[in-house]
Parts: sequence; structure tokens; C-alpha cells
Amino acid sequence: MHTRRVTSRGRRRVRTLSRLAAGAAVLAFATGCVVNSESTVPPGDRVTVEKVDAIARQLPPDIADGGTLEVGVNVPYAPNEFKDDDGTIVGFGVELVHALGDVLGLEAVLNEADFDRIIPAVQAGTFEMGSSSFTDTKEREESVDFVTYYSAGVQWAQRTGESVDPDNACGLRVAVQTTTIEDLEEVPAKSEECVARGLPPIDKVKYDSQDEAANALILGRVDALSADSPVTAYVIARSEERLEPAGEVFDAAPYGFVVAKGSPFGPVLQQAVQYLIDSGAYDEITARWGMEDGAITASQINGATS
Repeated sequence: MHTRRVTSRGRRRVRTLSRLAAGAAVLAFATGCVVNSESTVPPGDRVTVEKVDAIARQLPPDIADGGTLEVGVNVPYAPNEFKDDDGTIVGFGVELVHALGDVLGLEAVLNEADFDRIIPAVQAGTFEMGSSSFTDTKEREESVDFVTYYSAGVQWAQRTGESVDPDNACGLRVAVQTTTIEDLEEVPAKSEECVARGLPPIDKVKYDSQDEAANALILGRVDALSADSPVTAYVIARSEERLEPAGEVFDAAPYGFVVAKGSPFGPVLQQAVQYLIDSGAYDEITARWGMEDGAITASQINGATS
């Protein structure tokens, strides 16, 4: 994840997850480029769950009476959130959200939004929940609450056969997706260390999407990329062996669904996540998307350690 001691602005890209199952991702290339497409979506229907009345009856009346769960999401960030060929928002996190809607007896409505506007929209009540690979951090917990559902870290990638050390990347060109923790904190911190040692800074190259960052690496425009571990693993799995990990996964931290600070919805959502874990539905979803490495066994409210 991103050293990611994510700021309130950045999407943390840090995960302890690293090896995406091959069955969850089939690579599509166009003139040598990574492209998200329907073929990267696992076959079969999403995992569905029956409504759990004992949990659903605890919903705040304003949410229960509306019948929908308004969720803010930002794409693309495969395999967690992205669009298939039909323009439908899909992904590991998205499938979890729909399963939570099943448990609560609500229709999960995904509202596409800029990443840095999701938390303010949750605070304002525009969205009841934010789901966009948010890393749970102490800083963010000052303004919103998090219900944890996964553990991820930061992982670098390099072209196959090359040798890049994330801890000694001074002078290299490193691709990041804009506004991620890698962009805002992790790579800048490493670059500052280089300068402090009298070495050239890291040339951070920002892209609007992970597809663009991956393509830049494949085409030799950059020397490495840094992203959350699930995202890097997904890119590598789809690269037709053109890319490989550079170093180990580091800086693991929890992903969390965002809810308003002190909202009574938080404890209900936590129970719903824990129900998915205990019932086995969570394991089915993580397996479908090849996300087993970062699976958790207990959901928490505000589980950040830093």
C-alpha cells in the first residue's frame, strides 16, 4: 500500500495482498497495452446473500425507509472498482457492497464520484457510505469512521528480468496514479530520502489511471510503478509476463468502508461485514477475485494503527 499512511486526500494503495489468482484475471492487450475489459471479470454471477433481519432491523430509519444504500465510488481501480465492457461498475469491493446490500435488505446504488470528493459527500449525507479502496488511517478517522474489510500493502512492479529496488530507486522514473498514497506520500518520501543522501531524486510520473501507469512501464517510459498490492498484482497477472514484482509487499494497512463520524449506521455495517465473513460469503467473493491474500477474519470500526 502506499506508505501509505494515507492522507485524507489520497487513496491508499497499500495492501498485504499480492498474488492475484490467474482465474480472476485474463489479460487483454491492445497494441501492447493493458486494457480493462469484460474478459477480466470472473465468470459466473456475483455471490448473493439472504437478508438478515436481525441486522437489518437495526438500520437507522432514514436508510431503512429509503430502501437503497447510496454508495460513493471512484473508478478505475481494478480489481477493486472498475467498469466492464458494458459500462457497469464491477470489482471485488463492488461485489462486497452488493452482498452487504443483500444482508441489509437494501439496493446498493453506486454513485461514481471523484475520489477526493467521496469523504466530504459522506460527511454531508449525500452518500451513506464510501467504497473506493480507502485505507483506514488515524488521520482520516478524525473526520469519518471506517468499517474494515480487507488488508493491503504497497507493491512495486518492474519489467520482467530487470532489477528495481524500491528502497534504492534514486534517479529512476516511477509511475503512480494521481492522488493515491503512492503519489502523495510513499514515492515522495523515498525521493526525499534520496536527496538527503546526496543522490538524485525519484522522478515521479503521474497518470490518471492505473492502466496508463502500467502501459507506460510496459512501453519503457518509466522504470517502475508503485500501487496498492492488489492493484499491482492485478496488473502483473494481466501483463502476459511482461511485468513482475519489484521487491516485497510492504506497509500493510486495512481498507475500510467510509461512514459518517459517529453514525449509527457504522455498527450495523460492521455487523453485516462480519456476517459475510462468518457465513463464508466473504471467502467466496475474495476467491472469485483472487484476493485471498489480504482477507481478514474480523471486521472493526476504525482499525487503523497509524
